[in-house]
Amino acid sequence: MGYPLSLTLYNLATRPAADPEAGLLPRPAGLVVWLHGGAGESLGAVVELGRHLIDEDGVTVVLTLSNPADLAAARALGCQAILQGAPHDFPNFVQAFLDHWRPDIGVFAGGELRPTLIYESAQRKVPLLWVEARAPHLPPDRDGWFPGLIKAALTPFRSVLTMDDTAARALLKAGVEAARLQNLGRMEEASCALPHIESDRAALAETLATRPVWLAADVVPEEEAAVIAAHRDVLRLAHRLLLILVPQDPARSTALATKLEAEEGWHVANRARDEEPQNETEVYIMDGATDYGLCYRLAPVTFLGGSLEGEGCARNPMEAAAMGSAILYGPRAGQYSAAYARLGAARAARMVGSGNDLGLALGDLLAPDRAARQAQAAWMITSEGAEVTAIVLDRVRAILDGGT
Repeated sequence: MGYPLSLTLYNLATRPAADPEAGLLPRPAGLVVWLHGGAGESLGAVVELGRHLIDEDGVTVVLTLSNPADLAAARALGCQAILQGAPHDFPNFVQAFLDHWRPDIGVFAGGELRPTLIYESAQRKVPLLWVEARAPHLPPDRDGWFPGLIKAALTPFRSVLTMDDTAARALLKAGVEAARLQNLGRMEEASCALPHIESDRAALAETLATRPVWLAADVVPEEEAAVIAAHRDVLRLAHRLLLILVPQDPARSTALATKLEAEEGWHVANRARDEEPQNETEVYIMDGATDYGLCYRLAPVTFLGGSLEGEGCARNPMEAAAMGSAILYGPRAGQYSAAYARLGAARAARMVGSGNDLGLALGDLLAPDRAARQAQAAWMITSEGAEVTAIVLDRVRAILDGGT
């Protein structure tokens, strides 16, 4: 059977040159649940969904991702699924992928539609669900006007579970019948809580006792002066305040410590030199490669570096949020703009526009009740969605058991 006209036109718009079977990993025996994460919009949610299916149901889970950078991000989240780059949305690539994996169900997440992948899955009678659905769109490199293509691509999904009212309205407008659509909200995300050594945390917490502490994490060289200036300003209000400073480049820690001590007269302790903070220590330099799980647990307020200067924030703000640390960040959110938008909407993070603003915001958050309110809001963001994930799991299990 030939393709519908709109899909034929879509496929004529590109013709990738590569081996369709290149990079396909071995398929284990037994049931295979295929999760497709689109372009990273719902990465944490599908990673967590896959974990539940692997741990609780013992099935094989393969996770396809459209953006190669998301593969590394999924690994950083502790993804247990088999990770594959999504096949090119072109017939021979899609056919090779589906012939190889023979999935028992496909669960799409986010807003990206891959019409050829969806059509070929439907031809093989692979049951399809769409979770955390957003306003539908084609892949960025395949965008164009193909009459009726979006509506046709939405037709094979048995259920479309949207993440908010805006998405629900967009999908109804795109042609999803109300009977197939349900607005459930966000799913549970993979925990971003980083590991730590509890004996180190307990020892440092005892050493710091009642001292107020803030963390400047992943700071690029261009931001160091602004961070130190903010610390100096707030020391006038809280003279025992300790700054935990983590440079983005761990190799800078020794040179930075020397500069702060010799040129500016700060009392500095450097964990890389096996030094621990003393009563007179004003700046404690730590190594982000190994210490972030510890840092977030010690500091009730965190500034995430790279966001004032440099190329943008390189650390996931949900790491700090998961530990109940109130978050400050600059206007350069980088790849985490969506996460910052969520945190900002819940008043769980505060943007600062300059080094001067950083000092003012820090001084404000040193009031324990204000930091606690913001930190609680941040923690709530990282812990929402468990009920939605449970509903999705029930639907996946029903289909695997032969239901609808």
